[in-house]
Amino acid sequence: MLDEETWSAHRPRVKKGKRMSVDFVGFLGVVLVAYVVPGPDFVVVVRSAAEDPTKGRAAALGAQSGLCVHMLAAALGLSLIAARSPVVYDAIKLLGAAYLVYLGIRAVLTARRAVHHRQAGQDAAGSAEDTAGPRAATGDGSAAGRWRSGFTQGFLTNVLNPKAALFFLSVLPQFVHGTGTATGQIFFLGILDILIGVAYWFALVAVAARLRALLARPKVRHRWELMTGWLFIGIGIGLAAAS
Repeated sequence: MLDEETWSAHRPRVKKGKRMSVDFVGFLGVVLVAYVVPGPDFVVVVRSAAEDPTKGRAAALGAQSGLCVHMLAAALGLSLIAARSPVVYDAIKLLGAAYLVYLGIRAVLTARRAVHHRQAGQDAAGSAEDTAGPRAATGDGSAAGRWRSGFTQGFLTNVLNPKAALFFLSVLPQFVHGTGTATGQIFFLGILDILIGVAYWFALVAVAARLRALLARPKVRHRWELMTGWLFIGIGIGLAAAS
C-alpha cells in the first residue's frame, strides 16, 4: 500500500483533526465528462452493441473490469511504479495501441470479405450456412461466444490503456480530503466511478442496439465496419505516438 507521504503529492493538504470527506460534486463532474468524451472503450461498446445487445453489455462489463484492475493497482501503488518507469509505461501503451490496431484491421478485413462474397454472387442463405458451420463448431456464434468476445474486447481495451491508470492515480486523489487513509478513499471513489460507468454503458448499449436494423443493409454494414475499423487504427496509432 502507498503511505500518506507518497499520496500527499496527489491530493490537497488539509488541517489535522478534520473528518474524512469526499468532494462528491467535483468528482461526479469529472467522472461524467470522462465517460461522455469518446475513447477506445466507447467505440468498443457501441460497436459490440450494434452487433448484439448481449455482446454490448459484455463489452461494458469488460471495460469496467479493466478499470477495476487499474483501481487496485493505484491503491496498491503499482500504477505509481508504472507511471515513474518509462519502460513499463511505454510497454503498456504500445500493447494497448497494438490491440486497438488489431481490432481495426480485423474490422476492415471483415468489410472487404463481405464485398468479395457479394461480388462472387453468394446468396444470403448460402453465406449464412457457410459461416454458421465453423462458428457453431467452435462456439463463436453462440450467445456465450458473443459474450466472451465482447467482454474480452472491453477488458483488454481498458486494462491496456495507460491513461485509465493515470486517471485513478492522479485524478481521483484530488477529491480526497481529511485524515482518513488514502487507500480506503481511493477504493471508495474507484468503486463509485465503476458503478456510474456500468449505468452509463448500459444506457448507451440500449441506444446503440437500435443500429442493428440499419446495419442489416449490406452497404451500410460495409461502411460501418470500415469506419469503426479505421477509427480503431487511428486511435491506436495516436496512442502509440502520444508522449
